Amino acid sequence: MIEILNPARLERARSTGALVGDILQALRRRSAVGTNLLDIDRWAKEMITEAGAQSCYVDYAPSFGRGPFGHYICTAVNDGVLHGRPHDYRLADGDLLTLDLAVIRGGVAADAAISFLVGKARPAESVALIETTERALAAGIAAARPGARVGDVSHAIGAVLGEAGYPINTEFGGHGIGSTMHQDPHVANTGRPGRGFKLRPGLLLALEPWVMADTAALVIDADGWTLRSATGCRTAHSEHTVAITDTGCEILTLPTRA
Repeated sequence: MIEILNPARLERARSTGALVGDILQALRRRSAVGTNLLDIDRWAKEMITEAGAQSCYVDYAPSFGRGPFGHYICTAVNDGVLHGRPHDYRLADGDLLTLDLAVIRGGVAADAAISFLVGKARPAESVALIETTERALAAGIAAARPGARVGDVSHAIGAVLGEAGYPINTEFGGHGIGSTMHQDPHVANTGRPGRGFKLRPGLLLALEPWVMADTAALVIDADGWTLRSATGCRTAHSEHTVAITDTGCEILTLPTRA
């Protein structure tokens, strides 16, 4: 299903997106050496509930997961890259943490992810991974405009990831979003320009470049959810929900406060 939002629903999407951006930044500020992933999940639940929103994850049970996800946020550490299931782990100095959050409020969902380093250590490889996904996300957003094709967005993302020398996995990528979290069209992290669905005003897309340092192969953790790099290398993931407008593209999941 591909949804096109009318102006009233787009306004609700802005509200939901701002909430996601603000929660992610609040969680980033609170994530420090010694923080338990289960505390991050609890804080996410509290903030979502206080805002009158609902988690898109708690009851989420797609074919690629093992049963309902059962948590409020994805927390992936180091070699974990997608669908990281919170568990009893305390963050260490230099850990690369990805927080991925999707909520629904007012009948419209928004989805975003940030990767960052915990504590004071700044491993150069980890910094490069994060910065590359952020640049790729910016390139994808710049290519997302009315009349462009999904392949144009995928190509823009893939050009940045490929130029940086990272293998690109196309099993999981960006997606349409609206009244539900995952919709068509699929937006792979590499592609051919001029191909795929034509973008039009009112379409929401969650764009999410992610990379693993030295492989494109994933393995599933024993928890049945967390996807990790097959080689144990570090990973990073950046995501925004955007709206196609009459003149270009609007980022919906930017935080409203620093």
